[in-house]
Amino acid sequence: MIKKISLAVITLALIASCVSPKVYKELEGKYSNLKQENRKLSEENESLLNAKTIAENELKQLQSAYDEAVAERDRLQSDYNATKANYDALKASYDALEKNSSEAIAANSQKNRELLAQLEAKEQALASENQRLEKLKRELEDRSNRVAELEKVIADKDAAMTALKDAISRALTDFEGKGLTVEQRDGKVYVSMENKLLFSSGSWAVGTEGRRAVQQLGSVLGQNPDIAVLIEGHTDNVPYQGNAQLSGNWDLSTKRATAIVNILRENATINPENLTAAGRGEYAPVATNSTPEGKAKNRRIEVILTPKLDELSKLLNDN
Repeated sequence: MIKKISLAVITLALIASCVSPKVYKELEGKYSNLKQENRKLSEENESLLNAKTIAENELKQLQSAYDEAVAERDRLQSDYNATKANYDALKASYDALEKNSSEAIAANSQKNRELLAQLEAKEQALASENQRLEKLKRELEDRSNRVAELEKVIADKDAAMTALKDAISRALTDFEGKGLTVEQRDGKVYVSMENKLLFSSGSWAVGTEGRRAVQQLGSVLGQNPDIAVLIEGHTDNVPYQGNAQLSGNWDLSTKRATAIVNILRENATINPENLTAAGRGEYAPVATNSTPEGKAKNRRIEVILTPKLDELSKLLNDN
């Protein structure tokens, strides 16, 4: 983190040397806001996924408690039935002996009172267990409904991201085989563009064809205002030795990500608050840096599209 802050400070210092104080302050404020928004979205996504896991664990615990309550209720019902059958048999015996012996009547009367007391105790225990069972059943139904609602919202988000991926793939058909790929992973859409499509070596100026690709991507993003857009710049591990204004690969990757953001901002239908630019330098490779082909894949821009989770947050807060 200290290293990142140091690089950011150096970058701001370099920019400050070339722009007016007013512009510098504006850039510094935008940079801080973008960092905070990125961190906020990441924390919100992680919090919601943790909440879903907790809800599912609570559902499993309630299901287990419900099953145990059903078993206890059934055992009490069996005990009750056996006690009542015994009572009925003794009552019949009592009625038969009532005609023959006063002593037998007295003995049977005592047993009947004991059995009646046992029977009443069993009835009370059974009633109490039924009440507990009903309470657990209601809690189980409520928890099941909540999990079902969460799963539906997540499924709807996944379906929306699939539709977004398909729309982007159609919009960027012209660039297939030119270092551009579109993938869907972990509920997000990843648009990867190799630098050969976007930049000249050591430059962060976007070429004509690269600009057209970014603009076509922007036409789709403008129709999806509920999507957070993170643009990451990546390099290979060859040390940067170009423009003296840059401190290295990390600085270069950041400027390239910012260049893509600036093109997207030309589209008035895209909310700038949804955009975040980040430089990753050489530290998130997707291929080996030991071959020219691998290095070419690592030199890229990744546009990561994430659904906003406001609906999930509301659902969790309401419950």
